[in-house]
Amino acid sequence: MIFISMLFLGALIGFVGAGGAGVTITLLTVVFDVPIHTALGVALASMVFTMISGVISHLREHEVVVKTGLVIGLGGIVGAFLGAEFSDKIPEDILSICTATMIILSAIILYVKVYQADFMDKHIHIRPEQLAGKKFYIYGIITGIINGFLSGAFGIGAAAFIQITLLVIFGVPLLKSIGTCMLIILPISASGGLGYLVNGNLDFPIFIQTLLGLMIGAFIGSKCTHLAPRPFLKFCIVAMPAIGGLILLLFH
Repeated sequence: MIFISMLFLGALIGFVGAGGAGVTITLLTVVFDVPIHTALGVALASMVFTMISGVISHLREHEVVVKTGLVIGLGGIVGAFLGAEFSDKIPEDILSICTATMIILSAIILYVKVYQADFMDKHIHIRPEQLAGKKFYIYGIITGIINGFLSGAFGIGAAAFIQITLLVIFGVPLLKSIGTCMLIILPISASGGLGYLVNGNLDFPIFIQTLLGLMIGAFIGSKCTHLAPRPFLKFCIVAMPAIGGLILLLFH
């Protein structure tokens, strides 16, 4: 049943073009009664494999600032492992609330980005040129640790937070921020997944069913993306994490 459910969820994720980590966590915990720590570990470990194809695709299109991605990703490895250790110490009820809150916050950021572009342009000042020098490495490691910690502690990809970091602090162009974000999430999810594995919070049968369902479903769903009206796609991008976060918050 987990595989079948993830197959449908993967198709929706592929159709919309969104990550869906928050919805995956909600589905595992609320519907299948998987412990929240295990659900977070499964979600992070699954992202390792779901991000690979996206990174390769963006690299081929030269839509990745590799140096920035590697430096932030290096800090993210440390932060994600620490986040997984931190998560292991939090009681399930509190961790569920914190995770749901992070998912909802991600949805709010996506809403502003998708529907309130003028507000974003007015209040969030995008750096006109890419950051360089010593500040680049210092800020890269620090922001990597922070974003990695959030991802490792709460099992989310933290894509919304990473993209804002890239735009505001590092001056990465919007088009390249998406591919660069995927490159950063790759080592973060690997490190976070390893942290959950070390703590005994990664259930391999559930992981395999989740991974296969999401990958096969996403491949099928992505073939239909061009058939959907753009307003519907924008709605789904925001609605998926919002609904997932609210369900987790109310029914954890």
